[in-house]
Parts: sequence; C-alpha cells; structure tokens
Amino acid sequence: MIQSVIQEKLQSLAPTVLDIINESHMHSGPATESHFKVTLVSDAFSGMRTVARHQKVYGILADELQGPVHALALHLYAPDEWQGEQQVPASPTCQGGSRHG
Repeated sequence: MIQSVIQEKLQSLAPTVLDIINESHMHSGPATESHFKVTLVSDAFSGMRTVARHQKVYGILADELQGPVHALALHLYAPDEWQGEQQVPASPTCQGGSRHG
C-alpha cells in the first residue's frame, strides 16, 4: 500500500504528529491510492520556510511522486506553530483535467 510507504518514509522527519489521509475517492477516475493529504509536525521544519518544507517532503517521496501518487496536499508545521485544536483546510473535490466552457 502506498499510504504505508508514505508513512514509513516520513518517519525520517521524526514527526510528533503525522496524519495521512487517502483522498483518492474525492477525485475523478477510479478510487486508487493516488491522492493524499498529509499533516506533519516536526522539529525538522523549525526555521524553514513553507517552500523549503515542501521541497524536503517532495525529496523524501520522490519515487512515489514519479509513480502512483498524483496529488499530495501538504500541511507542514514546526511544533511551535501547531496547536492541539488546529484544523487543516479541507481539500477541494478534483474536477479532473477537462475544462468546460
């Protein structure tokens, strides 16, 4: 399972919070393991800008992003930014690749 691989690989960041949600069912096409939402809190992100955090995760998951993973919604926090009651934004429903109009 791709979700398990993502979970295992992101352990390298020693997360204090790691939540991975398979959102493939919300997108057009067959419901596979292709769309994920990741919430990750780690000391590794302290002092890093958002873009650098994303680049770090993309580097860790490079093989998955070149293969089965089509979309990855990342919500990445340093511990001091994370509050116990904080909620991450809801992901939009994918409209597929076609445009109408």
